[in-house]
Amino acid sequence: MIRVFIADDHHLVREGIRALLEKASDIEVVGEAVDGQEAVDLVQKLMPDVLLMDIAMPQLNGIQAAAKLRDVGSRTSIVILSMYSDDILVRQALHYGVKGFLPKGSVSEELLFAVRAASRGALYLSPVISPSVLADPPIQTSAKTANGGGALTLREHEILRLIGMGQTNSHIAKTIGISIKTVERHRTNLMQKLNAHNLAELIRIALSQGLIPLDP
Repeated sequence: MIRVFIADDHHLVREGIRALLEKASDIEVVGEAVDGQEAVDLVQKLMPDVLLMDIAMPQLNGIQAAAKLRDVGSRTSIVILSMYSDDILVRQALHYGVKGFLPKGSVSEELLFAVRAASRGALYLSPVISPSVLADPPIQTSAKTANGGGALTLREHEILRLIGMGQTNSHIAKTIGISIKTVERHRTNLMQKLNAHNLAELIRIALSQGLIPLDP
C-alpha cells in the first residue's frame, strides 16, 4: 500500500485529490496539511511514501518545504501540483529532490501514475513540461522585474520574502515595524512591478525569478 500525504491550502482541492486517490486499491491517504510548515512537521511524524504538495501555500511555499524535508533527511518522495509549470520553477523543485511535477489540472489517472512512480523513487514530469528542464541546473536570476521595469528595492525584497513564506499583511507589518497600509502599498507595487494579477501569481513569479529565498 502506498501511503500518501496531501498538502494544499484549498479544502476543495484536497477533497478532489483525496477522492481520486481513495479510488485506487493500492493507495492510502494518511493525512492532510493546509500550509507548508504543517506539511513538514506531519510528514516527519507520519513518514508517508509520497507527499502531494502545492507550491503557493502559507507559512512555507512548496519548494521551501521540499528543501526543509531534504535537509532533515526525509525519505518521503515529493510530487508538486501547481497552477504554473515554468521551466525555472520546475528546475528549482528538482534541485530540492522533488520526484514529480504536474499541473493542478492533472487530478486524473496521470496523478495516480505520478504517485506510483514517486513511491518507487522514479521521476515523473507531466508531458506539458519541457524535457529541457532535466538538462539545465536551477536558475537564480537577478532582482529584475518581470516586465523589465527595473530592480526591486530592499524593502520590497523583504516584504516579498515574507509574502513568499505565507505571512499576512498584519504579521508583516509587525515583523518589520511599519503600518498595514504601508505593507498593502508595497504589495500593490510588487504586483505591478512583477506583472502579477493575484497572490498565487506573485509568489510563482517571485520563485521563478529567484526573488524568494528557498532556504527558509
